[in-house]
Amino acid sequence: MNYLLIVSNLILLVISFNLIRNRFLFRPLSSVPDTRLRGLPEGSYPEISVCIPARNEENNIARCVESLINQEYVSYTIHVLDDNSDDGTGRILDTLASVYPDKLRVYRGRPKPEGWLGKQWACHQLSEYATGDLLIFADADTWFEPDVLKKTASAFVNYGADMITVWPRQHLETFWEKLIIPLVYYALTGFLPTHYTFQKPLWMPAYFYGRFAPLFSAACGQFIAFRSFAYHLIGGHVSVKADVVEDVELAKLSRKNNLQVLMLHGMETVNCRMYTNQREIREGFRKNFLAGFGYNLPLFILSAVGHIIVFVVPFLVPFFSTNPAAILMSVSAISLIMLHRLLLAVWFKWNLAYALTHPLAVLWFQYLGIIVLADYLLKRNITWKKRAI
Repeated sequence: MNYLLIVSNLILLVISFNLIRNRFLFRPLSSVPDTRLRGLPEGSYPEISVCIPARNEENNIARCVESLINQEYVSYTIHVLDDNSDDGTGRILDTLASVYPDKLRVYRGRPKPEGWLGKQWACHQLSEYATGDLLIFADADTWFEPDVLKKTASAFVNYGADMITVWPRQHLETFWEKLIIPLVYYALTGFLPTHYTFQKPLWMPAYFYGRFAPLFSAACGQFIAFRSFAYHLIGGHVSVKADVVEDVELAKLSRKNNLQVLMLHGMETVNCRMYTNQREIREGFRKNFLAGFGYNLPLFILSAVGHIIVFVVPFLVPFFSTNPAAILMSVSAISLIMLHRLLLAVWFKWNLAYALTHPLAVLWFQYLGIIVLADYLLKRNITWKKRAI
């Protein structure tokens, strides 16, 4: 048991280092200055096409579109594809198009061809209509502050990026959202040196970085932007038409083509509410949980065991051991976990009390992992928004 606690504390110290580093180096989109953009000749601002696929989004689409109408930017058009919705999405979009004819373009989705996943097919159709210098693909459950387009254009100009992805501020309302969603950001900021998605590690020789750069790829499909030429260079959504984690694959393709990828977070600019209850969360993560591990079952199982050792075992030790050394190391591990979660809660403006639920959230993901493994081994069909995955 003591050896497991030593391993747990060592891993948590590494996470601490990475989390603190990311707190300073994982930049918000809101911090991007617009001086270079304003320095461009009048009338030469990049034209932006905002592309939003919408399937059964009657509860979200109006908020999303209306947040884009009054942007602090002139050269842009909003393109929304009603992807064969069977709820009120189409009706709402028709009403919005009649109110905002100068900015909003609405299209009806064509039937999905064999071999395509739904979102990729919708985004591909939108790319055929988009004519901007910059293409932004955003989910219908996002909404935006008035300066988001100006900040995005400035980020392309300032950093010479070819692809930009933004992790939104997640708005959490129900118990299950507050319990589960923060672990996604904990994994992102605790395990990935986020600035390596854009910049070569100083300790890594250029030769090796050229080979291993795609390993540092990460992206959030809720907000991905490209220079138009870069999007078409990597083959657009055609190149990821059957990939469940298409956002990460787009980032990998960009890195493989020597394009500059910039990852930012969206505090104060980009907002999202991914899911509203446990069923939605379970089904939403169920479709891509194993895919995120490349369908590598040994890695998937090893990761589950590692999470139990690091994040659950320390909470159990005080109930089953009287060994002073074991209790001391468990208290150390618990303290580190709590500090991590408190830092994350302050950073992303979440309820501080839910830091205490970390082991419960980890166990929930183990439960999901069992479901996903059964899906894979039993070859069960998975659906999302009434479509097979």
